[in-house]
Amino acid sequence: MPDDLYERDFLSWSEQQADLLRRLAAGELVNEAVDWPHVIEEVQDLGLSQVQRVASLFERAIVHLLKLRAYPHSLAQRKWRGEVALFLGQAQDGFTPSMRHRLDIPRLYARALHALRTQDARRARVIPEDCPFTLDDLLSDPPDVARLMPKLGRHRDAG
Repeated sequence: MPDDLYERDFLSWSEQQADLLRRLAAGELVNEAVDWPHVIEEVQDLGLSQVQRVASLFERAIVHLLKLRAYPHSLAQRKWRGEVALFLGQAQDGFTPSMRHRLDIPRLYARALHALRTQDARRARVIPEDCPFTLDDLLSDPPDVARLMPKLGRHRDAG
C-alpha cells in the first residue's frame, strides 16, 4: 500500500482491514484493497501472542509457588496462594489444545527459579533445580495450590 496506514496508525489499519475482509466475505470484489502481507503476519502473530500470554501466566504462577516453598513463614503466603490460583485460572482460560506442544514447562520453571533468586536475596528454603510440574499439573481445574506444593519437596533449611 503506498500510504502505509499499517505503520502510521495500526488501530485504523486493523479496522479498515476488518471492514474489507467482511466485504470480501460478503462477495464484494475488494481483494486488491486488502493488505494481505500484513494481514497474514498479524493473524500469525496473534496466535503466537496467545501462546506467550499463557506461558507468561504459567511462569508467574510458578514464581509464586516457588515463593510459597522458599518462604513458608512469610506474611505474604495468603497473597501468593491467591495469585497462584488467579494466574493458573487465567492460563487455563487461555489454553487451547494446540498450545500443548508449544509450552515448555521446564523452561518456564527455570526462568521462574532464576527470577525468584534474582528478586529476593533472603535465605530461602531448598527448592528443586529440576521442574517437578507437568503441564497437566498446572492445568488441573480448579487450580489446587495444596496439591501442587508437595511436588516442590519437603521443607528443609538451605545450607
